[in-house]
Amino acid sequence: MRSSAPNQLSVLESGRLRNGHPIRGFVFDMDGVIVDSHPSHRAAWKKFLQSVGHAASDREIDFILDGRKREEILRHFLGELSPEEIRDYGNRKDQMLRELGSRSEPIDGAIEFLVELREAGIAMGLATSAARGRAEATLSELGIKDYFDAIVTGDDVPIGKPDPSIYHLAAARLRENPTRLLAFEDAVSGVQAALCAGLRCVGVASGPRVEQLRTAGAEFVICDFNSPSLSNLLNG
Repeated sequence: MRSSAPNQLSVLESGRLRNGHPIRGFVFDMDGVIVDSHPSHRAAWKKFLQSVGHAASDREIDFILDGRKREEILRHFLGELSPEEIRDYGNRKDQMLRELGSRSEPIDGAIEFLVELREAGIAMGLATSAARGRAEATLSELGIKDYFDAIVTGDDVPIGKPDPSIYHLAAARLRENPTRLLAFEDAVSGVQAALCAGLRCVGVASGPRVEQLRTAGAEFVICDFNSPSLSNLLNG
């Protein structure tokens, strides 16, 4: 699977982050970075919240886009819940997502970029706030689950982003120093989590969120993985 865009890996293979360390591995968020899943998740969350008597505006629904774990989203909208309620409500929301018939569509150039990394033998990790079941189902649907040397989900950490736990764990499972890993994130909380764990971070966004990610500390921001801006990873 190849892109007609310039081969980004050829730009990265000899690259160094601005701190002088060679790039040894990449850690990706999933929603909004590998897959363009935000529209379908917005619709599913809105439908679910309506089903439990909580009408949320589009602006309020933006809360789900900031790398939150499922239980954090549920408690934000519905207050304190028992573990059983969180599991039940989460399953109901996921069922509504399936009923919407939403298919995971990759961000432009993402699959091709992952293929290039895999063929080069570069370590790859996933650090997503999604539950493990949904994360693995999405990766399997795209045929890329086996590309990742480490998959860390919201189920694996007690606190979600911006807490750095998820990136600390991803680095540990990759057996790599965080300063030699590069994260790709689409949310402010994700950028903050990666930086706090010691990784550098590239933002993936368009529109108003570009400046938000830059302000949060992203090295730079790309709109997709065909972007020539990836060449900015090079230090000369």
